[in-house]
Amino acid sequence: MSYGRLKIYSDAKEITANNVADEVNKAYAVHGGNRADIKKLWEYYRGKTKIELKKKEIREEINHKINENRAYEIVRFHKGYVFGEPIQYVRRERATSKETDDVIATEINSLNGYMADANKSACDNALAEWMYVAGTGYRLTLPNTKWSLDNDESPLNIYALDPMKTFVVYSTDIDEHPLMAVVVVERENNEKVFSVYTEKSYFEFTDYGKPIEKPNTLGMIPIVEYPVENARLGVFEVAMPLLDALDELQSNRMDDIVQFVNSFLAILGGELDDKTYEKLNEWKTLCLPEGTDAKYLSATLSQADVQTLKNDIYTAILTICGVPNRNGGSSTSDTGSAVILRDGWESAEARAKATEEIFKSSEKEFLKIVLRILRDTVGTKLRLSDITPHFTRRNYDNIASKSQVLIAMLNNPKIHPEVAYASCGMFPDPESAYLQGMAYYDEQMKKWEPVEVDETEDEGEEDVQVS
Repeated sequence: MSYGRLKIYSDAKEITANNVADEVNKAYAVHGGNRADIKKLWEYYRGKTKIELKKKEIREEINHKINENRAYEIVRFHKGYVFGEPIQYVRRERATSKETDDVIATEINSLNGYMADANKSACDNALAEWMYVAGTGYRLTLPNTKWSLDNDESPLNIYALDPMKTFVVYSTDIDEHPLMAVVVVERENNEKVFSVYTEKSYFEFTDYGKPIEKPNTLGMIPIVEYPVENARLGVFEVAMPLLDALDELQSNRMDDIVQFVNSFLAILGGELDDKTYEKLNEWKTLCLPEGTDAKYLSATLSQADVQTLKNDIYTAILTICGVPNRNGGSSTSDTGSAVILRDGWESAEARAKATEEIFKSSEKEFLKIVLRILRDTVGTKLRLSDITPHFTRRNYDNIASKSQVLIAMLNNPKIHPEVAYASCGMFPDPESAYLQGMAYYDEQMKKWEPVEVDETEDEGEEDVQVS
């Protein structure tokens, strides 16, 4: 059993061509342990578990090896619950003028469009899968060399990297700032190629080759680490002993059923010769002399007790991993809130919020890279302080309560309408919903504006009629 991934440190003040090879080799030794753990967890997630090594001393021919793969269920739940909808960027609330608000809102809409063009949502899903399995994930962001104002491509490319081939080295200083990010590619001849990014340079070298240095035009490390928590534990990692026990229980349970069906027939006080055995197979009946008895030798498990044990193990797994159970309830008077509390959805929401906060910390570093690329290409004026990531799950539960909150906030003259849209929790993209709502409101108001009438012409017409 592993205990999370180790964070890799270096005492170097700066990574240069003179020390890059030595520093990478020292860090790669630590990464080797992390890589072995990640490989084990990835194989476990795919179904390669300890149950495949199961041995049976008695009746070896009956030896089931059943993997229920609850690890896959746990990862898929968390991934779908937190990252099921695309992450949207919205304007951070602060006091600004209306003109500035409109400019920022337009820029953020463009930013979300660039993210959609770069398939960031698919990258987020791949990144989340690595995060929940391995305990950490890595994202690479680079300028799109094929982009121009004449095509519809995104000005940046986004990649989710394999954490078995990627690692970030941090400084031992008090701020623990990243010194370099390394990607290791192994060729067919088992030669390793190291690609190293620092804020100033890009290095590339093989096991025994001399580093080739190129300037890093971005001025920042383009690889960002996304740990799922400080210990960098996979979401099912702490429950692996219970997952193994569940597989073994289910496998032995199936062995017991098959052994019962294929029980041995014991003849008491007599013998069964070949001729009698052939007649038994043909007639499916057995004639025994007086004083002789026959019975099957079998000892079955109590299926009720086995099911109770299985339910207990499965419930413990779900509780530890923060996954709601599916036991339902017998009460017909349950409210929605009662079901949320009883079945573990509140715990799942607490886990999701904790993941969000850590994810947002890494996402800010990613946004720094994105904004730098967009300034150099499309000339965006956005700053990091203008943007905040917004997760868009659970938009339609308790929709009546959320709509009442929205109405109440919109009716309060001290609350900006955009704050109401962002706080009610109804909309996947509050910024877009607010802009669309305001545009619709202005359009409706114009339809109901009173038509101005020239009073002078009206009076002249009246005078003519009177005369």
